[in-house]
Amino acid sequence: MSQDAFAHLDAFIYSAEEGGFSAAARRLGMTPAGVSKNVGKLEASLGVRLFQRSTRQLRLTDEGEQFLRAVGEPWHRIQDAMGVLREGAGRPSGPLRVALAPAVGRMHFVPMLEAFHALYPDVVPDLHFENRQVDLIAEGYDVAIGGGVELTQGLVARELAQVRILVAAAPSYLARRGTPAHPDDLAAHDGIGRRAIRSGRLQSWTLRTDDGRTAAAELHPVAVLDDPEAMARAAACGLGIALLPAPHAGPLLRSGELVRILPEWHAQAGGLFVYYSSRRLLPAKTRVFVEFVVERFRALGLAAAFTA
Repeated sequence: MSQDAFAHLDAFIYSAEEGGFSAAARRLGMTPAGVSKNVGKLEASLGVRLFQRSTRQLRLTDEGEQFLRAVGEPWHRIQDAMGVLREGAGRPSGPLRVALAPAVGRMHFVPMLEAFHALYPDVVPDLHFENRQVDLIAEGYDVAIGGGVELTQGLVARELAQVRILVAAAPSYLARRGTPAHPDDLAAHDGIGRRAIRSGRLQSWTLRTDDGRTAAAELHPVAVLDDPEAMARAAACGLGIALLPAPHAGPLLRSGELVRILPEWHAQAGGLFVYYSSRRLLPAKTRVFVEFVVERFRALGLAAAFTA
């Protein structure tokens, strides 16, 4: 099979899976025109039209759907097998694209790199610090570490920790405005709100205790931010009370720049996960990185930083 034939099949399969030449081009590292040209050459060699094209839509013909069913899954298996062989019969090597939540990545995962490099010197982590939920497959990442990534078909998530939200403020703010004794007291205080990146809405939290009591956390917002690290810094400057993920609050609580208030109460923000593709033949570089992170997280007891 010629190299051109490989390229033509790639163009067809990714265009069909992504629903367009532009999205396929992003996955293949090509231009949309180049993808379209390769699909056209495949159609010419087969003597059938695989797509119905319009200015707004790319849709498979009946022949195209039949062809995709026949070649799509086998083609992905062939590519996986070739990828493993290129890595040296499973030897971990090559660039590894990783998306990480910025502050958590800097605090907890960058310090792991030296030990990982000592074990796998031929793997080159390429870290992208993203304060958003990435599309791991469409954007070409091997691994993502964070929370809130939609588990679409083809993704696996392994939990590293559950993340608690703590209530905190600067000593200067508490000296000026007093310390709330119960969640009901929060309504009389200035708050630093958080805007959800995906929905654009102001996040609301329900506080709870370990013995099952619950209460709404209602503050008067004086500022709204979309980054928990910036929220923690704004709270440390005395702007107001903030509900912060434990890993963002922790360093400022330890330094005394923030004080935890309502210590019996917390909110639950979901989990911290390591995400990766569920391909049958996972590249060795991805497999060893995932196992290293999971084991390192357990051995160092890092989950406690996200729950306390």
